[in-house]
Amino acid sequence: MTVQAGKTDWLLAHGRRLDLSRGRLMAIVNVTPDSFSDGGQHFGAESAVAHGLRCLEEGADILDIGGESTRPGAAEVSPAEEQDRILPVIERLVRESDALISVDTYRAETARLAITAGAHIVNDVHGLQREPDIAKVAAETGAGLCIMHTGRGREKLPDMIEDQFVFLNRSLEIAETAGIARGAIVLDPGFGFAKETEAENVELMARLDELKAFGLPLLVGTSRKRFLGTITGRSTPERDPATAATTVLLRMKGAAVFRVHNVAINRDMLAVTDAILEAERQVKAGER
Repeated sequence: MTVQAGKTDWLLAHGRRLDLSRGRLMAIVNVTPDSFSDGGQHFGAESAVAHGLRCLEEGADILDIGGESTRPGAAEVSPAEEQDRILPVIERLVRESDALISVDTYRAETARLAITAGAHIVNDVHGLQREPDIAKVAAETGAGLCIMHTGRGREKLPDMIEDQFVFLNRSLEIAETAGIARGAIVLDPGFGFAKETEAENVELMARLDELKAFGLPLLVGTSRKRFLGTITGRSTPERDPATAATTVLLRMKGAAVFRVHNVAINRDMLAVTDAILEAERQVKAGER
């Protein structure tokens, strides 16, 4: 990570960068018919672009464009179908805004085409371990990279943080071999991805600060997930207040980027939390 004059910059494609010295919001734009929360709501370029522009107005820093649902049991789509869904949306958003665009894909060719279309970040839910060539794409294009932990399709270690380190260190080896700049990488602990129970996800939240040992910024995605419904008894569309509560907690524990459905409520939560963190910093520095 590049640190200068008190700022921590995430290095991105096309010469862009994002200051992570305060919390940032990544808005979810699912161009899918079957995502767990908003499947079909923005299925189609016009609707997806309109949603993305609304998210920017509400305070999103990044728009995360995905063309394949990652919910458990979702059917895979072909690379061509994924690309047909997302590339027109990315091209339109690049023309109509100055937004930072993330592509939610594990496919190397989709990532390459998305960055050519103007995307700045690759968000890989398989942590570079399904199609390792995606790391080469990120290195060659200078894209920002989100490496996510997942337990799907493998046997996890008994201790969840040990499992995080084993999996993510393997991903970081792939990134280093490909030549990806360390300042381009953020890590995602993968809430809900083979963390099946309320207890597992709550423990992961409670122990998130242990992941600071990587020395890399953390991105988290708890938005509307099932474990929040278990805790609150709320249906999927009613979980935004619970999501906002996790945003506060995880920001206090060191997370930098928050992948959310409802931008407005999480923007307010981050603004308050960052004000508290700044007050704490000033007190410790003797400025208050």
